[in-house]
Amino acid sequence: MTEKEKVILRGHALCPLDGRYGDVGQVLERFFSESALMKYRVEVECLWLEHLSGEVLGNYPELFDEKFIEQDFESIREGFNDDDFVRIKQIESRTNHDVKAVEYFIGEKLDEMGKGYFKPLVHIGCTSEDINSTAYAMMLKDAMEYVLIPKMQELVETLNEWASEYANVPMLAHTHGQPATPTTLGKEMAVFYNRLSYVVKDILQGKIRYFAKWSGATGNYSAISVAFPEEEWDREAAEFLENVCGVEINPITTQIEDHDWMCELFNAIRMFANILIDIDRDFWLYISMNYICQKAVDGEVGSSTMPHKVNPIQFENSESNCKIGNALLSMLSDKLSVSRLQRDLTDSSSLRNVGMALGYIYQAISQTIKGMSRSAPNVQKMSEDLENNWEVLAEPIQTMLRKYGVPDAYEELKKMTRGKRVTKEALHEFIKTLDMLSDEDKRTLLELTPATYTGYAQDLAEGC
Repeated sequence: MTEKEKVILRGHALCPLDGRYGDVGQVLERFFSESALMKYRVEVECLWLEHLSGEVLGNYPELFDEKFIEQDFESIREGFNDDDFVRIKQIESRTNHDVKAVEYFIGEKLDEMGKGYFKPLVHIGCTSEDINSTAYAMMLKDAMEYVLIPKMQELVETLNEWASEYANVPMLAHTHGQPATPTTLGKEMAVFYNRLSYVVKDILQGKIRYFAKWSGATGNYSAISVAFPEEEWDREAAEFLENVCGVEINPITTQIEDHDWMCELFNAIRMFANILIDIDRDFWLYISMNYICQKAVDGEVGSSTMPHKVNPIQFENSESNCKIGNALLSMLSDKLSVSRLQRDLTDSSSLRNVGMALGYIYQAISQTIKGMSRSAPNVQKMSEDLENNWEVLAEPIQTMLRKYGVPDAYEELKKMTRGKRVTKEALHEFIKTLDMLSDEDKRTLLELTPATYTGYAQDLAEGC
């Protein structure tokens, strides 16, 4: 495809992930496109027959032909291509059932190989949800392990680099938007590093498990246990899912897997995205306060009329896409844990939007990383603000007075500083009147500045 054709194709896309953010769509389409879903379904069906041929069907000579080799099914699943997808869609246009279309497609492939005698065993003992739940579990596991979690870790590492590099850069804190006890820029980045690390390591990598079902219609192994009563099908299903497909079995289900694990996964991603919104907004505010500067890029324009502007568009883009992704993830989490009686189809329609939800989150993370790469602290501005807010030292002074048992220490400092700008000279004059303090403690207060009043901030940032 030429660059012109690519631009035209994206220009006609309905969804931004296929259009304006088409690079994101390309990253995720191998997991979440309809073609990818069909490929995962074909893989699951073939893996089941490979498993049966080695574990079960050898016990039934009347069904097992020595000519069968695993490579036959391997070639079907590993050779899946666009022509195969088109053929499945052609079959589906007749069956009006996508999983049945996959079954018939595999049957056609077996006919082409001269192995048509195996067609009756395609999909044996299964219901559509056995295939779908396994396909989605494998799909989500792959997408998280190979794309989403590495992108999340990239942001976490970027925050860690900021925490380390700027651990000792003092900065006036703002609580309720007002000057407050100073901190360091690095320590504030360490807060976000710590929060996101917890979500990635402790929840997404440590807690989330990927489940599927493999127990037939209504979840009781009914049909296959009638046909092959000698086998332990619950054990066989668990072995297949866990050892062959790499996911865990949900042993007790209705006709569908209950999707509770997906809800847990989506809620964890929502938590990550909510923290990311917090990061985006803080960077936006630091930029508006001139605490963080953005690097101008040659050729880029910040405003159609104001040539001087360098707007925080990456953080704004990230915030917006987080909210869109979270809205979809919230809907999926609310919907997927609910199903009428033993089965309805609302989960099937909903699950087709998983890729869109995760695509917006991926876009958001990418934009925040890009925004941070174009940003740097304005140390001069932060120093000026610290020097202009000596009143923040009212806190350590009144705390020192409390140490000496002064009963109205807080009130005295409140009268002197609340709602006022206090100069260094005025504060020092007040400290010198505090005769109850030892010379050493008085000297400690006189040597303290807003820039040095950061407590353990540097150590906290360097130790994260």
